[in-house]
Order: sequence, then C-alpha cells, then structure tokens
Amino acid sequence: MTLRSKGFRSNTRTKLSKKRRDRGLFPITRSLVTFEIGQKVHVVLEPSVHKGMPHPRFHGKTGVVVERRGRSYLLEVREGDAKKIIISRPEHLKAQLQ
Repeated sequence: MTLRSKGFRSNTRTKLSKKRRDRGLFPITRSLVTFEIGQKVHVVLEPSVHKGMPHPRFHGKTGVVVERRGRSYLLEVREGDAKKIIISRPEHLKAQLQ
C-alpha cells in the first residue's frame, strides 16, 4: 500500500482552482500593488503563482500589514485566539475597501 501524499497543496481542489474563464496568468498590475504598514488586506490566493503563496488555511482571512520584506509583506492574521505572522507576495493580497 502506498502512503498518502500530504504536500502543501493537498485537499485544495476547489480552493486552489480557477473558474473556466479565469484560467491562465493574472494581470501584471496585481503584482505591482504596494501596501502601507498598518493597512488591512485580504488573503486571496492566486493559484497560478506558486511563489510567495501563504498556506491555504489562510485563504479568505483578513490581516494587517506589519512589515515589508523584499517584494513580500509580513501580515498579522488572527486564527482563533492566536495571532500568526505570515509572509505573502502582493499577488495573493487584496486591499480592504473602507
């Protein structure tokens, strides 16, 4: 019997798949967006970009930008009572409308 794969993208068939008409690469402007420290952002994973993708458990969460690290951002996200720090590229983030 073979062992079950428990990779980074396991159990994400619907979470990390695009709709039929949205397949392919995203607009380049999404990777050029800049966020300020203290700004609230939503974590919305972009399945066509693997680099800088946070763990799929954070998909749909909202966090606060804490720091910029190279081209990536450090976010503080609440998960239950705990606050977690995640690293994400701007392709996987969307600014919260106020």
